[in-house]
Amino acid sequence: MNLNLIIAQTELATSFWQKTYYNNTISLWLTSLGFVLGSVIIGKAIYWLFSKLVKALTNKTKNTLDDLVVDLVEEPIVAAFIASGIYFSLSLLTLPPMLERIIAKSYTMVVTLLVAWLITRFFEAFYQNILQPWADKTDNDLDDQLLPVIRKGIRSIIWIVALIIGLNNAGYDVGAMIAGLGIGGFALAMAAKDTVANVFGGFTIFTDKPFKMGDRIEIGGVDGTVVEIGIRSTRIKTLAGRIVTMPNNTFSDSPVENISIEPSRKIVLNLGLTYDTKPEQIEEAIAVLKEIVAENKSTEEDVITSFNGFGDFALNIMFIYYITKDEDIANTQTDMNLEILKRFNEKKLDFAFPTQTLHNINA
Repeated sequence: MNLNLIIAQTELATSFWQKTYYNNTISLWLTSLGFVLGSVIIGKAIYWLFSKLVKALTNKTKNTLDDLVVDLVEEPIVAAFIASGIYFSLSLLTLPPMLERIIAKSYTMVVTLLVAWLITRFFEAFYQNILQPWADKTDNDLDDQLLPVIRKGIRSIIWIVALIIGLNNAGYDVGAMIAGLGIGGFALAMAAKDTVANVFGGFTIFTDKPFKMGDRIEIGGVDGTVVEIGIRSTRIKTLAGRIVTMPNNTFSDSPVENISIEPSRKIVLNLGLTYDTKPEQIEEAIAVLKEIVAENKSTEEDVITSFNGFGDFALNIMFIYYITKDEDIANTQTDMNLEILKRFNEKKLDFAFPTQTLHNINA
């Protein structure tokens, strides 16, 4: 009796595992799910193996190339292993032909994109470890401007080529798809006219060189330092520390003031002395101003001083001097103003301020 019961239970369990849902038995569904979970678990284990054991071994070597290679390949390899495990688990199932084709094409596309990802990571490592340090060591500023553009261009080419290859290997007629885009070419061109204008504006910046990276410029009310010149836009860091992104087309249509290439900074002061100042003191004030310029190492020899007017409250002396290029403008102005105040006080040359004299007509 017990034997018959055991046999009946065994047959019942066997029949349960052999039940079919969507053309696949329960056991096959579970086997497929097991492969999916197994591939994810093994992928995690491979990632841990790379991050812990393999990196620990490569860190002991003097060569940094092996460390770089491990960092580059660990994530794409893990992703490829998981994708392959999922694809293999799905291939065990009996699926509708259309769904099988979709899965096969999707797997081909995923593999192609993973290869593009790996190539992009290698290129980024080459850029950051070889090209960028080389550009920093050169005295030419052209490579500093072109390298970011080349970097973005090559990355875009890698992904576009990968997309085309992936679609082609998946069975799609890429040529027909590209030809089909010609139908909406006019509408696309109209929509992209601003982008095209910005791209040509970028080429204009590279050819005409109105400024380069690191220059301080002023355009359209924005005053700051150029931190990046791209194909479509240029980034400027303002004096407040904010980043302003300006389309390159703006530089073709608006005047650009390059402050960094000015030969010197012109400073104009209008000094007002009181009306009781004698003519000899005016001459003395002019001579003092010239002496101050001559003694300051941060200013050029050119200086313009003039007793240029009788103001409402003061006798006006115009004072123009020039700060030498690459000198600290703020500190130089401070030194000059302090020296003017000190010398004028020593010479009893009083600065005027607005005053009124009231007369009592009844007195």
